[in-house]
Amino acid sequence: MWDTIGKSVFKDQRTLSFDYVPPKLVHRENQMKRLIMLFRPVVEEDGAQNAVLAGSVGTGKTATAKRFCTDLKDHAEKKQKAIDWTIVNCRQRNSESAVVLQIVNHFQPNFPDRGFSITEMLRILRKDLEKRKLHMVVVLDEADVLLKKAGPDIIYKLTRFGEEKLEAKPLVSLILVSQKNIFDMLDAASTSTFKRTNLIEFGKYTTEELRDIVAQRAELALHEGGIEDGALDIIAEVSSEWGDARFAIEILEKSGMLADEEGAGRVGVEHVRGAKAEAYSSVTESKLSGLDMHQRLALLGIARASKGKAYITTKDAESAYAVACEEHDEKPRAHTAFWGLMKDLDTLGVVSAKKSGPGISGKTTVITLLDIPAKVLEQKVLQLLHERN
Repeated sequence: MWDTIGKSVFKDQRTLSFDYVPPKLVHRENQMKRLIMLFRPVVEEDGAQNAVLAGSVGTGKTATAKRFCTDLKDHAEKKQKAIDWTIVNCRQRNSESAVVLQIVNHFQPNFPDRGFSITEMLRILRKDLEKRKLHMVVVLDEADVLLKKAGPDIIYKLTRFGEEKLEAKPLVSLILVSQKNIFDMLDAASTSTFKRTNLIEFGKYTTEELRDIVAQRAELALHEGGIEDGALDIIAEVSSEWGDARFAIEILEKSGMLADEEGAGRVGVEHVRGAKAEAYSSVTESKLSGLDMHQRLALLGIARASKGKAYITTKDAESAYAVACEEHDEKPRAHTAFWGLMKDLDTLGVVSAKKSGPGISGKTTVITLLDIPAKVLEQKVLQLLHERN
């Protein structure tokens, strides 16, 4: 059975997992520089630092924290400084004791999960750090979940960790990763250790940035020539509504799997449309059934003209619409009226129309199907047209 399966488009599918962090983070250079500037005293002066990384889902917060901590540890080793790091997912471990236990487990994987108080576990952690002469950076991912459930006490305890001894070196730095404004969740004592100027914001990715991210992951995950340029364009566009790199990478992986199922040997635009349709499609049966005759004919023309293409021009769409009208004994609408049909379909979210960019000569409007394969859409519209007749 395995021998009958053709060559996969993937060379390393692991690089598309949510946990994978690439050697270089695309379009997060500014955030990395901010972290380097903030944490320079940790390496150069044996100090401690705290930071908050804030932004919506899929904006690279966790990946940036992981990449930064890995690079910080490597840089410190070159300077003969002992720095280590660990990350705690606070959605999974949303109590004080669970968080501290996870940190202790970094040094003692078999440490019992019951029978020790938080104070006792912190004392054990301090001994581990002092014995190793080590500074620890703790990343609390989705920290807002922890703060909402457990309150800010654990933040205070960790930021003041190891201060009991006079002239002792700071042992712990803290990076909080959050989708929400956590400063409103901290009490006065905890806020005093977190400067608001240490907030690093992560905005949603633009379409162009998402394309660069997907292109990087495609290079890592797929064989050379394993994806069409147009497919990269469509992945970026379907993800740009949310500015979510995770969603874009998910669509890339699913597109590759669909290409493998077909034995295509290369990811094309139709695989991307199919992947988006499986993840979340805005082209619903109710939307299609609510279209009038000429909206359906216009959509039929667009579906046919779009096969295997990332974008088509309005001229292509109008020509295909005229052919569809002829097939169904309907007189085509004039150019201005056809433009109105296009606007209706765009407003409904059935197609996407936008001004042309690089790679297309002249200024024109281009049309694309974002989340349904052209062949599937053609079949659905034809079925509706036949039912009407």
